[in-house]
Amino acid sequence: MATGVRALTVPLDTDLDLNDVARADGYLFVRDGAGFAGRGVAARVPMDEAVAYLAAIDHDDRVGGTNGPIALGAVPFLPGAAADLVVPQVVVGKGADGRRWITTIGDADVDVFGATEPTPSAAEYSITAGVEVDHYLGAVAAARDAVRAGEMDKAVIARPITVTSDHPIDVHAVLRRLKATFGSSHRFSIDGLIGASPELLVAVNGNEVTSFPLAGTTRTTGDPDLDDQLAAALQASEKNQIEHRVAIEMVRDTLLPFCSYLDWSPEPSIVKVANVQHLGSQALGMLSRPTPTVIDLVRALQPTPAVGGYPRERAIDLITAVEGFERGRYGGAVGWCDGAGNGCWAVTLRCAELSDDGRSARLVAGGGIVADSEPLAELAETQAKFQAMLSAIVRP
Repeated sequence: MATGVRALTVPLDTDLDLNDVARADGYLFVRDGAGFAGRGVAARVPMDEAVAYLAAIDHDDRVGGTNGPIALGAVPFLPGAAADLVVPQVVVGKGADGRRWITTIGDADVDVFGATEPTPSAAEYSITAGVEVDHYLGAVAAARDAVRAGEMDKAVIARPITVTSDHPIDVHAVLRRLKATFGSSHRFSIDGLIGASPELLVAVNGNEVTSFPLAGTTRTTGDPDLDDQLAAALQASEKNQIEHRVAIEMVRDTLLPFCSYLDWSPEPSIVKVANVQHLGSQALGMLSRPTPTVIDLVRALQPTPAVGGYPRERAIDLITAVEGFERGRYGGAVGWCDGAGNGCWAVTLRCAELSDDGRSARLVAGGGIVADSEPLAELAETQAKFQAMLSAIVRP
């Protein structure tokens, strides 16, 4: 695929905050200070063609070993769904090793230094349910009964809410708040989709592949001793252990055919973020040759049992029948790829989708349903999960 496109990567001496590069109208994918921010649009390409498109760009890398031009985007929840990725005109990259660089495609004249401080404002907000609570409780009961009847091992049931403001929501300010509270999560802003996901779907770096599925959740309280007690109860919970085991086994079984070596945590660990605690297990492996691209692995894995269920097809059929709304990009995957097939993709959780006028945002939260699930307890779990984005958006 010849594109006739040229790109130049040079060192960046200024230590820019990636949130201030992306601002309200750019692109962001970052975790623990490492990642990318982009501005402008050089191209939009179908997700499954993105790696080949990027590989065909004539790239002059004057830093050495950078990713060069990248494409960012989000794929919807339903498996195989179409998605376009955006190739920014200018990308600022930061490595975990502290290196910084800037990649420019063509003769783009895009200002990455023009950030201004978000303007504080006092807005009025309202929150409305996307589906009635009773409908959600009924959907949870239907999923629980299907598991008890042996139709599936697990199904994830979610519910949406809409936050409406009398002023446009300041995306730049939201990104800064997410950085302050959820710096260790995968934070993103792509085409009106903003969020901070704690869950790594898959990352590829050369022939190394990593995944870190999360399943099983409890709340946090701000009291370290009580949080430790809740974490211990989470690890001891048969219901949550079953939910988590289904997730890690699916990831393991899906990745194994692509790997010459794959290892995973024998027991889940506690992954604590600001508002909740999860059970998590890392899988780490070496990819076989010919090496699959990160896009190939996203397609194979998504959606995992952590957001869909197991068996996947039965769970998705149930979800679409009982949830009462279309998930869209929630529960899908969000991330980036480069021309070598490397990339990092998170599960699209703890997110908000903004309306075109920026005055409303749809938030979705869900939980895994197994035989011992109780609808009211699942409702409480969604309320805890909503706090991640609510606390970043609502500023009265």
